[in-house]
Amino acid sequence: MYPFLRLAKTMFLANKKSKICYTEPSQINFICHPWDIDLFGEMNNGRILTLYDLGRTDLGLRCDLMTLLSKNKWALVVAGSSVRYRKRVKMFDKITMHSQCVGYDDKWLYIEQSMWVKGQPCSSVLVRAGVTSKQGIIPPARVEKDLGLEPQNTPLPAWVTEWIASEQHRPWPPTQHH
Repeated sequence: MYPFLRLAKTMFLANKKSKICYTEPSQINFICHPWDIDLFGEMNNGRILTLYDLGRTDLGLRCDLMTLLSKNKWALVVAGSSVRYRKRVKMFDKITMHSQCVGYDDKWLYIEQSMWVKGQPCSSVLVRAGVTSKQGIIPPARVEKDLGLEPQNTPLPAWVTEWIASEQHRPWPPTQHH
């Protein structure tokens, strides 16, 4: 089940925090609950991806992106992600999540997120996200302008551009295996 109570808490706390630019880091804290774990006593990988949604929600609220989306009847879509799991998150671990937009291209925003326990990185994800309308994808430069910001024109980190390039070689649609 989607963590609606955590979402409500995240939204409530985000509205109490200071505003930030979408390229600045945001941080949320939470605890690994019993319903987050799998058969091996660690946080389920699917739950980790779901909780990363909450980090993007905090970032989106604090930079006024969510207000802009609501005003224009736009939405956010995740169009791809690359995840690394490196350290187990166990029940009742206190987690700190960091989220930050590291840049954009002509179509997508690229958001880097990570979860930490006791100062140690546990997982990280790079998310390719887009702002959508009934007409299709809204270019990030327009979103930036509508937020009243000067264009960042920050080059994407090399590891992000390499991931983008590698995704071009991945077949779509996927091959059916019988």
